[in-house]
Amino acid sequence: MGARILLAGGGTGGHLMPALNLAAALREARPDVELMLVGAERGIEARVLPEAGVPFRLLPMQPLSRRRPLDNWRLLSTAPAVVAGLARIFRELDPQVVVGTGGYASGPAVLHGIFAGRRTALQEQNAIPGLVTRRLAARVDRVFLGYPEAADHLQAGARTRVLAWGNPVAARRPNGMQNGAGGFRWPEGRVVAVIGGSQGARGLNDQLAADLAAARRWPEGTTLVWVTGPDHLTSVREAVEATPWAERILTVAWIDDLGARLSGIDLAIARSGAMFCSELAVAGVPAVFVPFPAAAGNHQVHNAAALEAAGAAVMLEERSMKTGDLWEEVLALLAEEERLLQMAEAMASRGRPDASGRIAGELLDLAADRSTEDGARRTLDDSAVRTDV
Repeated sequence: MGARILLAGGGTGGHLMPALNLAAALREARPDVELMLVGAERGIEARVLPEAGVPFRLLPMQPLSRRRPLDNWRLLSTAPAVVAGLARIFRELDPQVVVGTGGYASGPAVLHGIFAGRRTALQEQNAIPGLVTRRLAARVDRVFLGYPEAADHLQAGARTRVLAWGNPVAARRPNGMQNGAGGFRWPEGRVVAVIGGSQGARGLNDQLAADLAAARRWPEGTTLVWVTGPDHLTSVREAVEATPWAERILTVAWIDDLGARLSGIDLAIARSGAMFCSELAVAGVPAVFVPFPAAAGNHQVHNAAALEAAGAAVMLEERSMKTGDLWEEVLALLAEEERLLQMAEAMASRGRPDASGRIAGELLDLAADRSTEDGARRTLDDSAVRTDV
């Protein structure tokens, strides 16, 4: 019988994508692996998983509200349905390994796996571990870290192995394919890309639009590719047309397969979600990060700060920026080619293109260990029965 692995995570794309990338890596390593993804009915996974090609189940899991504690009554009201749903999933798949990739959709499944005596693992994307990782790290078999700095904020158990192997990013295109036929083509010359995430970032868009409206200089031979997010394309295009630089700016709602195409740019202006930071690192692209100020646990600030400390990025906080600060930082970086090269090298040194494959291999080893234990237990049980007879 092949390996059986349950992947749980979601609520946001930053927790769902690692699970999907691990699922792809597991299937590549072992085509006969049996997988199940578990997510929340209210999370982004409800929209993404039906098209992902992986068996999945959605349960009525709820996030923990730290700002409005009275809203946590929903956790209690849905708990019986979540427990019953997990019990059905465990009977159906009988997983040897349960993996949590963070967010409120992962905690209950990993905890169920612990109580059921299965091998368990956590994959933590951020520089400062999230609540699920902090609470369960001492009770699982493996903790895979996207940032080595996260280890300083964990209390692992005696049997827990903590492995800083990087975040499981999607498989990259071969060299030279970032402008492949049929896909988006980066402009010729030097490219600066503005990327606020798949939904865009209103605060980042507004800041840059104000900067460009007041800007007096443009870096020679440079095109700005502004990935606005679908909901912001019209407003950003209108703002761009009102600047003196409209002919040097290309606006697009989104770029399919963006993470695999990042090697086509020279500098990113971006939010600092953990998975996107990891994709930039794999591509070796330096960045000016403007963290999302409302991110849970201030994760984006910590992610950006870690890469800034490594010499790979510059961080500007949205709350303290004045008009002109962001664009002036970009101009300064583009004017210092040696510094930009050093930042690119520092970013590349943090890249872990093999993370998905390494983590998948370790999970398959855990599944094999569990299978061996089950076989040994059955042998002992059979022996005991024969002796009793």
